[in-house]
Amino acid sequence: MEQKRYLKWYNKVGYGSGDIAGNVVYALLSAFVMIFLTDTVGMNAGIVGTLIAVSKLFDGISDVFFGSMIDKTHSKMGKARPWMFYGYFGCAICLVAIFVIPADISSFAQYAWFFIAYTVLNAGFYTANNIAYSALTALITKNNHERVQMGSIRFMFAFGTSMLIQSITVGMVAFFGGGAGAWRTVAIIYAIVGVISNTISVMSVKELPPEELNEGEEQTDEPEEKYSLVDAFKLLIHNKYYLMICSSYILMQIYSATLNMGIYYMTYVLNNANLLGVFSWAINIPMILGLLFTPALVAKFKGMYRLNFYGYTIGTIGRLGVVIAGYMGSVPLMLVCTAIAALGMSPLQGDMNALIATCSEYTYLTTGKRIDGTMYSCTSLGTKLGGGIGTAIAGWLLAFSGYVGGAAVQSASCINMLHIMYLWIPMGINLVITLILTRLNVEKANEKLLAEKKV
Repeated sequence: MEQKRYLKWYNKVGYGSGDIAGNVVYALLSAFVMIFLTDTVGMNAGIVGTLIAVSKLFDGISDVFFGSMIDKTHSKMGKARPWMFYGYFGCAICLVAIFVIPADISSFAQYAWFFIAYTVLNAGFYTANNIAYSALTALITKNNHERVQMGSIRFMFAFGTSMLIQSITVGMVAFFGGGAGAWRTVAIIYAIVGVISNTISVMSVKELPPEELNEGEEQTDEPEEKYSLVDAFKLLIHNKYYLMICSSYILMQIYSATLNMGIYYMTYVLNNANLLGVFSWAINIPMILGLLFTPALVAKFKGMYRLNFYGYTIGTIGRLGVVIAGYMGSVPLMLVCTAIAALGMSPLQGDMNALIATCSEYTYLTTGKRIDGTMYSCTSLGTKLGGGIGTAIAGWLLAFSGYVGGAAVQSASCINMLHIMYLWIPMGINLVITLILTRLNVEKANEKLLAEKKV
């Protein structure tokens, strides 16, 4: 029996455009904040990495908190849309604040300025916006095929935005004269673009009323949504599939953050900072192409489980090829293997939102509680925690290796560390995710639960 359709093409595209806003923040910070702070402001990479890591301590609590708040929200705009809309204005302000650190204050004050702006952005406004954006997948349609389509379209915008930012930012900074003032101008432009795209996304969709969301599902006598923050946390950690998805998402974001630190690898190993944009194309074009076909592939494989596992197996093999090509010194072969890895990784990116929605259904089937907003906290948690950890690790490893900000030539120990950061760590992360995916068959678990309820 064909599932009911809830969305027009323009709803899906409008929704997906919201990831322009999210990646204006994420791509700029993950790819360029470290080199801005070390080479323009003059901060120590190790101290910055530590501040980022400490900032992440606030994120885990805020993710579950905002997810729970979204679940309890009732407004004319719905549950998630108001959080997504209003939260982004704070994102834009904090993004600019990070890139306007005054030069005439003490070093301690500069570190404090960065830490406060970065923490408020990630633990506050970005959390509210991103969890709400992800939760909309489960709140505007009950059609799983449409959810997969939304995820694919969303990540096409995400990777397209990341590719564009990584390709043009270095040139834009140079165009505006270089230095701190140029970075400030670029940040302001990106923030304005983010506000516009986020607003378009919010206004492109409407949430389904609660009675329609729960239509056709067995109701429990327990009142819906009556649970505390502690109860919400317990519901999450007792869902083993949530833990697998959350772990995978965090690792995926560490992977992305590590590759985004490739600006150092391009500058000091390949001796051409502009190659970051070329490698960004090699990652994002195959990823976008893969996302185009993800909905059809999910249908062909009759679910997400095998497709995701096979895809990440290819992704791991591709990254191993990048390692080999890197030590051979062959940039063309590195680009080819990078593209193969990205193509293999694309299905999981495309069906992630649908996978989380399926995971949320598992919680509903086992507990009778609907916690879509709380469940989608793993996307914000993964993005911030993974991206933050990846950037922090990069800072620590750079400091440990003896990196000197702005130096024309780096030491042999630093060059060796850059090989580890850009070649070995991403390949290892892909391998771990592949192992996790061997156990992540939540679709089969839901089918079994539904069959048991019908008996």
